[in-house]
Amino acid sequence: MAAMRARQKIRAPRRGLAASKPDDFDSIWATLAASLREIHTKNASTLSFEELYRQAYRIVLISRGEELYENVKQLEKKWLCSEVQKQVTAAISPSLLLEQEPADAQDQSNERRAAGERFLNALKSAWEDHQLCMGMFTDVLMYMDRVVSSDHRNPSIYVVSMALFRDNVLRSPVRPDSTTTIADVLESTVLFMIQLERAGHQIERPFIRHCIYMLEGLYETVTEEDSSKLYLTTFEPAFLKASQAFYQAEGRRLVEMADAATFCRHASNRLKEEEERCRYTLCSYTEPKIKEVLDEELIRKNIAEVINLEGSGAKEMLDHDRLDVLRNVYELNARVDKKKTALTNAVQKRVYEMGREINAASFAVSQNTAPKPGEKEVAAAGGEKKAGRDKEKEKPVNQQTIAAIQWVDAVLGLKKKFDNIWEKSLLSDQGMQTSITTSFSDFINMNSRSSEYLSLFFDENLKKGIKGKTDSEVDALLDNGITLLRYIKDKDLFETYYKKHLSRRLLMKRSVSMDAERQMISKMKMEVGNQFTQRIEHMFKDMTISEDLATSYKEHIAQSGDPDQKRAELEIHVLTSTMWPMEIMASSSTKEGMVQLPCIFPREVESLKHSFEQFYLSKHNGRKLSWQPSMGTADLRATFTRANGKVARHELNVSTYAMIILLLFNEVPTGESLTYEEIQARTRIPDHDLIRNLQSLAVASKTRVLKKEPMSKDVKPTDRFFYNADFTSMFTKVRIGVVSGGGNKVENSDQRRETEKKMDEERGGTIEAAIVRIMKQRKRLVHAQLMTEVLTQLSSRFVPDVNMVKKRIESLIDREYLERVAEEPPTYGYIA
Repeated sequence: MAAMRARQKIRAPRRGLAASKPDDFDSIWATLAASLREIHTKNASTLSFEELYRQAYRIVLISRGEELYENVKQLEKKWLCSEVQKQVTAAISPSLLLEQEPADAQDQSNERRAAGERFLNALKSAWEDHQLCMGMFTDVLMYMDRVVSSDHRNPSIYVVSMALFRDNVLRSPVRPDSTTTIADVLESTVLFMIQLERAGHQIERPFIRHCIYMLEGLYETVTEEDSSKLYLTTFEPAFLKASQAFYQAEGRRLVEMADAATFCRHASNRLKEEEERCRYTLCSYTEPKIKEVLDEELIRKNIAEVINLEGSGAKEMLDHDRLDVLRNVYELNARVDKKKTALTNAVQKRVYEMGREINAASFAVSQNTAPKPGEKEVAAAGGEKKAGRDKEKEKPVNQQTIAAIQWVDAVLGLKKKFDNIWEKSLLSDQGMQTSITTSFSDFINMNSRSSEYLSLFFDENLKKGIKGKTDSEVDALLDNGITLLRYIKDKDLFETYYKKHLSRRLLMKRSVSMDAERQMISKMKMEVGNQFTQRIEHMFKDMTISEDLATSYKEHIAQSGDPDQKRAELEIHVLTSTMWPMEIMASSSTKEGMVQLPCIFPREVESLKHSFEQFYLSKHNGRKLSWQPSMGTADLRATFTRANGKVARHELNVSTYAMIILLLFNEVPTGESLTYEEIQARTRIPDHDLIRNLQSLAVASKTRVLKKEPMSKDVKPTDRFFYNADFTSMFTKVRIGVVSGGGNKVENSDQRRETEKKMDEERGGTIEAAIVRIMKQRKRLVHAQLMTEVLTQLSSRFVPDVNMVKKRIESLIDREYLERVAEEPPTYGYIA
């Protein structure tokens, strides 16, 4: 290795060589010049490069190095002008000199392409020959370069020769009378070839690549900074300008003629093509620049219009789940806009539109004519006789309840659809997720009954919808419902409805699974906080305490030695009135301002009531029990004696009110009847509940244990009711449901107004509590800041009305919880 390094050094000849005479310069140069020309003509095989090197060394040694440097420059210039230039211009055909529009270029593509390839090949050969010869020149003149270029006043002979090629070949006119240079022809030819390739033609990429190498190896200055490469100063700007015009026109054409999917597919393909072209045909420096041109001209200027194209834009993609195309749109939009504004707006708009369609469809279903009270039972009785037992036992659901369940199912279906789109097409983009969530929240809260509908959805599923489902399926179902709860702004209204429906499930034992009920409470607590579920959890606590209480009461009766062997069994639920929705236990027919007298129970039941009250109050002194028969049930053993003397016995499961009505007929002689008014007077059952129970007992054919005269669907005050000894049923145990109970139905207008009135009262108290908490902590606050903090603090439960907040502030001032301490700006102080 040491010997090899020694050979690479420039070794000065022996001093004896320095004795050359000055007159020897001409003869030495003549020999050297002839040898350099031989190198150009490729006849260098007979030359001794060591001898040539010595001759150049002698010239430098006699201090004629500068002349040698200039003579070599002139020789090279003459060669380039006389030989190389002619060789290259000879390869330029007239078709390459015509200025043509892209459309015309396509028509004559074959002819011009062949001429272009000949020209590029000739230029490539000339450049390669020049580089090879200049490499040999540099070796021969190495010592001259070292001396002449040592002070950096003169560039190396290689650098000079490259500049000579640039000036005397590339920048020389193709004809003496023309201003068009070879470089111009090169530029137009390469751009034409690229145009052909963009149009789908095959081209000779190696020819272009070698010519690009040449432009990368030539510089504007002899200092050869990277920024002065001819490629960057001449070709690249022209290429980018031509590409800009091309993609501008192509974008307009595609928008006018193609659909959105075609546009996006084409734009993606163009990006890949340009990336490949820069890597294998042009230069990697150009890749980000051409992509920027493509982003600007083809994508940014057209993407919004493409996304909103009628019949093929984002709306059509979302509707038909064209996930791959939509993903392509997302990626293109993301290239030119980090916020993806056009696509975000389109998705947000479509979610909102589809949500409004769901709202409208739900409203249309709910507005269909609903059967009158009792009609559903009659219809059910006249249905298919071969239906299974489970279907016979299921209660029919009214039209508005169907609308409520369908609404929730439709919203969940829409949520599932857009979750899939968000994950697969929108690449789980958080900005998109926020926009989708906003749209869902907007249309869900546009439906004034969304809280009630969601509660009904849970009610239906927890009563029968989860029957037969696995634990994971139940968990997924509850999670879906909780997802919708997240969108609802008036969560306190949902809590009100949920408590109503839950109370009926618990008291009437309609829940399929108590584990699912508790799982639901746990999920709600995680989603909206412990305060939200406090009352609901207390309802479960009351049920547990009631079970223990019922057991203690049975033990008490057993120990007391009650002589009544026929005493009815009592299953009691003692409820905390402040935790349960007591309004559902009151009759909806009771007019405001009127007092509903307590129901009159049969003697057997009355004694049982009195016994339990004594037992309970002995353990809980100071409490008061208020009996609520509207939520209870009873099992009766009924005997039906036929006219032929045969006896049929059935166990009837009825409501507490129905039990009271039926026990009246134990005291009615056979063949005698009771009028509606008589029954009402002897029981004091509220009219609304009495009508519903009589319809269940005397109208529905399968549960007609009473007969009604005249027979009709409606119950009137003058109707008479008889004991139906001919009642028959294929079942020993017969469940008689109450028609139009409303427990799992959407509220009517009056009920809705009552709920809203109650909610306003509760919200007023909640707002006041929030104001006092804030002021107690802050002591003194400006009005605007107090309003902001109150609204922020309450937003997790409901959206407070600003006017209501102002009224609550005034009320607290009147009651001396707050005081005004300044007028400008309005400021409040806390009164301890």
